[in-house]
Amino acid sequence: MIISTNEVIFNEIQSETLVVAISKHAENTTKWNEFSAYFGENILEWVKNGDISSKLKKLVNIPMIDKGAVKRILFVGLGDRKGLTQEIIREVFGLVGKELLVREPESLAIWVPSFTTDTIADTDVAYLAAEGLGMGSFVYDGYKTTSNTPDYYLPTVELLTDDDAEEIISYFELGIIYADAVNEARILVNTPGNVLTSTQLGEYARELGDTYGFETEILGKKEIEELGMGALLAVNQGSVEEPRLIVLKYQATDEWEDVVALVGKGITFDTGGYSIKTKTGIVGMKGDMGGAAAVLGAMQIIGELRPNHNVIAVIASTDNMISGNAFKPDDVITSMSGKTIEILNTDAEGRLVLADAVTYAKQQGANYIVDVATLTGGVITALGYDKTGALTNNEEFFETFMESSLETGEFVWRLPLTENDKKRIRKSDVADLNNSPGGDGHMIFGGGFVGEFVENTPWIHLDIAGTSDTKSAHDLGPKGGTGVMVRTLATLIERMSEEE
Repeated sequence: MIISTNEVIFNEIQSETLVVAISKHAENTTKWNEFSAYFGENILEWVKNGDISSKLKKLVNIPMIDKGAVKRILFVGLGDRKGLTQEIIREVFGLVGKELLVREPESLAIWVPSFTTDTIADTDVAYLAAEGLGMGSFVYDGYKTTSNTPDYYLPTVELLTDDDAEEIISYFELGIIYADAVNEARILVNTPGNVLTSTQLGEYARELGDTYGFETEILGKKEIEELGMGALLAVNQGSVEEPRLIVLKYQATDEWEDVVALVGKGITFDTGGYSIKTKTGIVGMKGDMGGAAAVLGAMQIIGELRPNHNVIAVIASTDNMISGNAFKPDDVITSMSGKTIEILNTDAEGRLVLADAVTYAKQQGANYIVDVATLTGGVITALGYDKTGALTNNEEFFETFMESSLETGEFVWRLPLTENDKKRIRKSDVADLNNSPGGDGHMIFGGGFVGEFVENTPWIHLDIAGTSDTKSAHDLGPKGGTGVMVRTLATLIERMSEEE
């Protein structure tokens, strides 16, 4: 993609399509008089009578004749500018991205100041535009032999602004980096389990590591056995596919210290094991590695931006299958930490693989841990499909994380983890812990179980079971994998880097 800037001089625009924001009082937009003088005084009248709508997220295409390179203006409704947020701007550009798939322009100009407010600067708009365009225009065609899906790529973007050109371009490029990583995570979540096995997920991570110079380890079954990862191995028992422990290290400083571990659940398909899922509940379980996808997406951004903070990514990957060798309820297994676990529910497998993964992360020097997982249906019951659930043991770390979440617009809600909850996780006649204390408070028990292995290390647990996938198209993308938490995890590392 070629990105260029130009001063807001309308007769010098070089692009085929011009994107212009329209609010209730469009005439107050800086340089509106120059805009209407060049493209037509009747435009304001069309806005006032509703032919060009200022209604929020309403898009209207108006063809242009004899106006230089501009063949069409895409007017984007912003409603009342006073209520605009960065998230709305991002979503608006997501809709513009979808419109590009329909119109397929060869070049696009964005009148950046038409989207600004007192609190949203030109640089913000440039960044949000790139994110929104990239995510909104994402298409996953899958494995169809014939398709009507558009094969479209926007080759040229022209940013109209009177601000510093280099800075505007750098912010737009940053938005592209974030959007591309989200879309990569979406592809992983959408990929069928027979294609994206643990072995293939490991190879994907290896290629990512090679691209960005990460120290990479992809541990196979033999190495996992040598480490004593009994929890990961138990989940893998029923499978013909070998497990993988995927490790990517990004060392930004001379000393390996102040390390953040991003830990992802990488269950490439989940039958539920002998606690088998229903025939409807089992569909879509190819996406049970959404946590792994989020971690890999975040590492892609980290590789691009090179923040000054040490990061280790740890992903425990297997499928959870049924066979004569599969683990079963009433089994007792020994985790890498040495703690024993009574299995009451083989469909509570994600917390088991995370237990060994966070133990490994601690042994590798992690000072902070964020685990991400499509862990429980309980989080959907509690919060719905549009909110990620969280637990933490450290207020300061969680506050930094929430600042990152607010910046990216990815909604996170914290649930409590009490001493009584911990007692129920530790209640077993035959082992140190049980893996399923009950259906009530399911999200808390699932995340709290992982917390037993984190112990005193500052820790955040993110349950993305509701947010990792969507059943319908939305402003920022199609149905399917969402790439949730990619941007927030990367932003967290950026923030922690800036604090040093």
